[in-house]
Amino acid sequence: MKYSDVAPINVKRTERFRFQLLALFLLGIAPSSCTDETPQEQSIELALPVACDMENLCSIHKYVDLDPSVNRLDYACGRLSNDGHTGTDFRVPNLIYMQQGVDVIAAADGVVRVVRDGVRDISVRENGLEAVKDINAGNTVALTHPNGWETQYSHLKKGSVRVQPGDHVKVGDILGQIGLSGKTEFPHTHFSVRLDGRIIDPFTGMAVDTALESHTPDPDKTEALGVCGDTSKSLWNVNALAALPYRASGILTAGFATGPATAEAARNGQYDRVKVHQQSPALVFWVDLFGSEAGDTQEFTIQTEDGTPIHTWKSRLEKNNISWFAFSGKKRPKSGWPKGPYIGSYRLIRDGRVVSTTAKKLEFEK
Repeated sequence: MKYSDVAPINVKRTERFRFQLLALFLLGIAPSSCTDETPQEQSIELALPVACDMENLCSIHKYVDLDPSVNRLDYACGRLSNDGHTGTDFRVPNLIYMQQGVDVIAAADGVVRVVRDGVRDISVRENGLEAVKDINAGNTVALTHPNGWETQYSHLKKGSVRVQPGDHVKVGDILGQIGLSGKTEFPHTHFSVRLDGRIIDPFTGMAVDTALESHTPDPDKTEALGVCGDTSKSLWNVNALAALPYRASGILTAGFATGPATAEAARNGQYDRVKVHQQSPALVFWVDLFGSEAGDTQEFTIQTEDGTPIHTWKSRLEKNNISWFAFSGKKRPKSGWPKGPYIGSYRLIRDGRVVSTTAKKLEFEK
């Protein structure tokens, strides 16, 4: 997914910087080398671009794609990206949380370069690609920063944008809120960083078009690459980096339904207040997660509060999936459901280790 509908700036080096280089040369002092990684004199420090609990509520769903081929590769040599993905996706679990409002904030001091608002919040699956062909980023804010840096905040909620072009903002100032506008299927904010027009991965501090010069794993043996997950040159400040540990897999949300569950209904919050009664047609536990891999085993369990099993199911996954939605359950027994409440649980197991797990309680309606 590319975000070319809001064009990046292209800022040349200033005359002051060229003068400094000349002065250093005349004094016989060699300047620090300028590589295609991020020159130290042009560095930027970034705070979290969302006012959200990254441990218990929000999560990073996709990272910058560092592989120029049709394959995908995130900074930790994982597959949490799409081919050509240019930013970091900060996601809320479902539409209910989006509607409650999660603020998107300036990651650094800057000046508002461009703003778009008024694009409605609707999944591209429902709206269609033709409707967003010229507004991929949806409602968006782009900020310029010193030394050619730019940050962009896309897919904001309609009517939430609080700034105008030319406004000076400080780190932490509210720009808008996480939304579902533009070319997207789930509520999130796509946060992108550019230096002189080049996409920069904020976790590595490197430009995407040069990152693989030192980040070229064998597609089948990415674990052999020594720099996988290296954040020593990250642009994130200390607090932001501490809040953003890499998670190859994670639970977005989970819950119960009384029939076959769908990802769309779950992400719209339609199962948030489900209760089961004795004659409910079925009892189903569903889970919405990111980062499942081929060979993973998933386990579903539904039991009464005292531990009596109602349903168990185990299966092996055949493909890698950035997004994965699954459910399991059983139809009502002839005698009706025994008195609850019920506990639903899910485990994702990889190489004998549980990598994601969750459990939810469902009240029984008399």
